Amino acid sequence: MSTTSLTAALRDRRYPLTTWPWRSAAFLATTAVVAAPLSLGFAVLLLPLLVSARRILHGDLPSPAIVFLLVVATALMVAGAPLVAVPVAALERRRLRLVDPRPLRPARRPGDLAGLYRDEATWRAVLYTVVLAVLAPPVFFAAFIGLLLQLLVIGSPFGVGVWQFGTYTIDGGSRSVPLALAGLVLVPVWLYLAGALAAGHAMLARRLLGAGDPLRDQLSEVSQSRARLADAFDAERRRIERDLHDGAQHRLTSLTLHLGMARLDLPADSPAAEPLGLAHTQAKELMVVLRDLVHGIRPQVLTDLGLPAALRELAASSPVPVTVEAAIGVRPPESIETTAYFVAAEALTNIAKHARATQARVRVQGDGARVDLEIEDNGSGGADPRMGSGLTGLADRVAAAGGRLLLASPAGGPTLLRVELPCPR
Repeated sequence: MSTTSLTAALRDRRYPLTTWPWRSAAFLATTAVVAAPLSLGFAVLLLPLLVSARRILHGDLPSPAIVFLLVVATALMVAGAPLVAVPVAALERRRLRLVDPRPLRPARRPGDLAGLYRDEATWRAVLYTVVLAVLAPPVFFAAFIGLLLQLLVIGSPFGVGVWQFGTYTIDGGSRSVPLALAGLVLVPVWLYLAGALAAGHAMLARRLLGAGDPLRDQLSEVSQSRARLADAFDAERRRIERDLHDGAQHRLTSLTLHLGMARLDLPADSPAAEPLGLAHTQAKELMVVLRDLVHGIRPQVLTDLGLPAALRELAASSPVPVTVEAAIGVRPPESIETTAYFVAAEALTNIAKHARATQARVRVQGDGARVDLEIEDNGSGGADPRMGSGLTGLADRVAAAGGRLLLASPAGGPTLLRVELPCPR
């Protein structure tokens, strides 16, 4: 039978004739070996709690020694559980191959001890270890009693055990043969019970000890990748701005000065005077274009004075009157400032082009943990991201920074654009 896991094998009627029952038995037997020290250690740590609960139920308060032991046991349980659970989880992933050969991708291991205690996968491993320590003793005790009774039933014709059913006694011999046959008939039932128990254990292990929801992991990876791309884009943009400002702009300024000096030294009636004057004028116009280009990449005032000053400068250049209200307690990271600035710039551009507004207001506030930006106008409303107004690009940019964009723009106005940007620590 070419099944790939115990769960699939249990659905096949040939299951008792395959190796899966033996693999299930081996899995359960080794589970008992792993669970025994865990259960013993867990019971020892719970002992002060049980003693305290017993004294409280009898109307007495726990003694100071018991309270001290309870505090120590709790501290050991909380601090030591991850240190025990992580190697147990690694062992269980290997043991799982007995009943489920499919690879179980382990969770990504943190690089330091603090990360170990913060990691969700660590506490899922702790939960698995606690469940194993608590449930294994009663389950295996019941299984041991059942298996012992099964062996006694099968061995009853050979005088193994004495059975009393009312006035009817079975103590071996031919009278025990029907009981032994009934025991043999129940053997496949025990095989299926062992397989079902092992399969349930395997499902629990796969659920708690795997790397989590693959889709969630993929979405998290995509989000992190998008954030890295946004950071790389911002870094590249800053490099271009620096190269333009420190290289091209300075050279163009020097060229303009030299053209101006040459124009002063050249007689006005010279044939080269008019072309030189034209070149000088075009160089000055190109300086303005280059300055605006550098400003559009990242305004210098944003770097030097921060987001409130940059928003006020942006408002001063808007054709629509804009009021700026800023309350920034702690200056946010550079990437958050840049995102908020360009969202405001795009929003004010849309207001000037499409909103038919007579005034607008920009509000920004931040407390070091988050920056909230609101742009409101008294225009005609009806802003729709599907109409190509740049709102989709803004939403993507905000999402890449880990924030969200909210838009309220009913027909007839007003329009309110709100952006919430978390500040990474």
